[in-house]
Amino acid sequence: MRKLLIGLVVSALLAFAAPALASTIRPVTGFGSNPGALQMFEYVPDGLPPGRPVVVALHGCTQDASGYGQGSGWVELAERWRFTLVLPQQVSGNNLSKCFNWFQSGDTTRGSGEAESIAQMTRRAIADTGADAKRVYVSGLSAGGGMTSVMLAAYPELFGGGGIVAGLPFGCASSTIEAFGCMNPGKNLTPKQWGDKVRAASAFTGTRPTVSIWQGTADYTVAPANLRELAEQWTDVGAATAAGTDTVGGFPHAVYRDSAGRVAVETYSITGMGHGQPVAPGGGDGRCGHAAPYLLDVGVCAAWQLGRSWALAG
Repeated sequence: MRKLLIGLVVSALLAFAAPALASTIRPVTGFGSNPGALQMFEYVPDGLPPGRPVVVALHGCTQDASGYGQGSGWVELAERWRFTLVLPQQVSGNNLSKCFNWFQSGDTTRGSGEAESIAQMTRRAIADTGADAKRVYVSGLSAGGGMTSVMLAAYPELFGGGGIVAGLPFGCASSTIEAFGCMNPGKNLTPKQWGDKVRAASAFTGTRPTVSIWQGTADYTVAPANLRELAEQWTDVGAATAAGTDTVGGFPHAVYRDSAGRVAVETYSITGMGHGQPVAPGGGDGRCGHAAPYLLDVGVCAAWQLGRSWALAG
């Protein structure tokens, strides 16, 4: 009942705060065999020309596609920057808390379960809008962040980059009990052990998607140690090394580059932030989203920063 009430409050707050938009979030059916039994929602700006990017945004537990899409800022950015937004939605029949099952092998293996359903949605959106298949990205919060790791590992050819917000390394858990341990206190493996899990997920040999990792230092749901383990996993996969640090919005930001000098991995450590996605309500550069449970106003909008790094506006 408490989770239901939280969900209703989130939906009400987001509905009140959401700006008027020319288009609407709409359901899409018949996108494929859908082995994970997920629902697909989509936001396509009116008059969108072909050749524009696609972003797949994955909600956290107790959230839904529309509430997360609007609250995180992704819907307003899709309208502002003109790209297609795919919003997969979990159903309670798969998970009572509506978490994506990032820890179940049947849902994280290439070609099966929820991962394959999300891949089918992505391909459908590319085909329907004539999108640039080289400019497709995925991001998610919490369980959605864990599933973002899955998509980057199992379908690296499909995505140019990913944003993992309060998420988990790929292959960290294979059961519900193990998942809680991965969340807090976290699992400590070597970079190669983490990297081997990703390399075993597909036969891909090309350039890996870029990975941006976001984590609050006061998160007691998904422990801050997961930022370190995620960075170790994806720098090992991308053969990337530390290339410098600075601050973004006053928060520590680290960059890792591959042998070609490309930024392969970034980390953002949001000092004092609990469990949730960083947002910065308001207009103008760097600002997007609406504050609500698990959508935390810290003066930096993760969706905007990700979109800038992916050149969505260009």
